[in-house]
Amino acid sequence: MSAVGYWAREMLDGGEPYGDYQSMGLSNRQYDVLREVVAAARTAQRDQGIRETRELVDRQVRRACAEGYRDGGPSHGPWQS
Repeated sequence: MSAVGYWAREMLDGGEPYGDYQSMGLSNRQYDVLREVVAAARTAQRDQGIRETRELVDRQVRRACAEGYRDGGPSHGPWQS
């Protein structure tokens, strides 16, 4: 399981992340994905069971990470100038 998936499950199970996204072992982009996935999953968790929510988390993490990293890594930013 990816670090994003791990932290999404931890947060949905009531765990609190420690420190910032870097101490969680995530990049800024991964942290953005984590926040989006957890927000959607919390809504689904109220309407559906835990199994369906976990499946949603897995699908969203795979999709978002694949889309976000399809080019391999960061391709823009001040360090690219």
